[in-house]
Amino acid sequence: MEVALRAVHDSDLPVFFRQMNDPESIRMAAFTAKDPTDRDAFDAHWKRVRASTAVNRTVLVDGDVVGSVAVYGEPGEREVTYWIDRAYWGRGIATAALRALLAEVPERPLYARAAADNPGSLRVLEKCGFRVTGQDRGFANARGEEIDEVVLTLRAS
Repeated sequence: MEVALRAVHDSDLPVFFRQMNDPESIRMAAFTAKDPTDRDAFDAHWKRVRASTAVNRTVLVDGDVVGSVAVYGEPGEREVTYWIDRAYWGRGIATAALRALLAEVPERPLYARAAADNPGSLRVLEKCGFRVTGQDRGFANARGEEIDEVVLTLRAS
């Protein structure tokens, strides 16, 4: 299994939209768009993201689009985010993709946030060198309520 990153292509967006509408994935991610089924909002979001300073990459496994990974935000406050199609969970793909992105973006510190009850995402971040540096609460659109989240930091080694 070969995990690779490449620039986001227009043809990736319908795949991302489908992936980001899986009910179980939405619940696990928790911090999602207010209405993940709103294609116009999705397209507007990606137009803004692609025009920003964010580093966005498509995640490929053996040439197939399986998700996305990115670093976004203002210098000194940049965060990582990723989304992997649920059919590919538990195979080390998110870890490999995030490691590849971190090699491409040497800027440190970088931050991450994950729902406190998302052990898979927390494990990916920890395997990539992020360490828990705080706790927070935030409104999770996918759950319609405030939930606990974990704040993690990746510092220069």
